[in-house]
Amino acid sequence: MNRIVSIALLGLLLLGGCSSTKMAYRYADWGIVWWVDDYIPMTAEQESRLEQDIHDLRQWHCATELPRYSEWLAQLKSDVRSGNLSQSTVTHHQEQLLSFFPPLMERARPAATRLLSSLSDEQVQQLASNMEESQKELEDELLADDPEQTGEARAERTVERVERWLGSLNDRQRETVNAWSESRGQQTKIWLEGRRNWQQALIDALETRNSDGFSEQVRYLMNNYEEVRGKRYQRMMSDSRTAMAGLMADLLQQADQRHLDHLLEQAESMRGDFDTLACVGEDTENRNS
Repeated sequence: MNRIVSIALLGLLLLGGCSSTKMAYRYADWGIVWWVDDYIPMTAEQESRLEQDIHDLRQWHCATELPRYSEWLAQLKSDVRSGNLSQSTVTHHQEQLLSFFPPLMERARPAATRLLSSLSDEQVQQLASNMEESQKELEDELLADDPEQTGEARAERTVERVERWLGSLNDRQRETVNAWSESRGQQTKIWLEGRRNWQQALIDALETRNSDGFSEQVRYLMNNYEEVRGKRYQRMMSDSRTAMAGLMADLLQQADQRHLDHLLEQAESMRGDFDTLACVGEDTENRNS
């Protein structure tokens, strides 16, 4: 269910990885419904309710939140152009980005509660089974028998994510990523352990999905996901945020002009998408698509 929350309820925020932000945003609601339908076979009534909930969430998000993202990207561009790329600046932008999540989580909670409380016993069993299967697949994919191989795979994933914003890294930057990855120790294992803890907490909560207090249980799972995932996960995430800010500051300091130009282009493209989506209604978009 962590995947359902992250995709069905946070997917609208994480559009940066899509090839076209506007296209992804426009069709995110349908894509989400299809994905959940694949993961948990839903009734027609559940699908209809979820479509409406995500449509409403998307409309609110477009009108209220996207202008905030646009302002953040404008400040990011200003700092890049001025050469203000210290770790404190990177940490500031990291905090700004993280601040976008709580309002979205809170706004999405009623939809999550409605969907989860409507699940039948059979659907809950299927959910538990599918989550277990997904967990095992991730463990097989991300955890190698050799810790060194796990670290190398983590470094490769980090390079891919960074190059989305900076373009191809130079040799010095790659060395920095490799050193950072080696220093992260058991981060991947702890992340997977926390993921399993959260999923089990959800399955436990679903046992009382017909009770009056279920909405508060959903709120707790969404707002306190780090605590639910365990103390090791909490410590890892605290350390990881600091380490990631340091990594990005180092990579920016080691960047060539082409990296900064690529970052500015990506930020400008995304900001343009956000500006358009924040003021163009769905009907207008559909006529222009």
